Amino acid sequence: MDIRKIKKLIELLEESGIAEIEIKEGEEAVRISRMPTGNAALHLLPPMAHLPHMPAAAAAPSAAAAPSAAAAEGAAAKPKPNEHVITAPMVGTFYGSPSPGAKPFVEIGDEIKVGQVLCIIEAMKMMNQIEADKAGRIASVMARNGDPVEFGQPLFVVE
Repeated sequence: MDIRKIKKLIELLEESGIAEIEIKEGEEAVRISRMPTGNAALHLLPPMAHLPHMPAAAAAPSAAAAPSAAAAEGAAAKPKPNEHVITAPMVGTFYGSPSPGAKPFVEIGDEIKVGQVLCIIEAMKMMNQIEADKAGRIASVMARNGDPVEFGQPLFVVE
């Protein structure tokens, strides 16, 4: 496999936030995965190598080993009956404003309406606007600008 292709795969992995990718070309295969420290590790496999099957339970600790402070804080606090939690509908990078240096879409204490844009999640170079599914007041913003977010991760608490 061409080293330029491998370098390109590493770049794509870093940009996308994907934890691991495996590519096979004929008899050659390459698996690139992130270490818990955030570095990319490259494993070249010999032709016709059988890859060991890694159970999902074994993969979970590496993802949970370094949760963000906001995610840990959100997981510890249970929402009150009058609160609604807006979660990430996809994996990607959280952006609280339309561009760097711009005013955030919403801040704590802001009144919001259904359909109002709350943030952007970048996934695969696509900017996805995340809209409010409930009207109310922003009680908490649980992700920081530029943070990677997981599917279902709490982003906002609405009262």
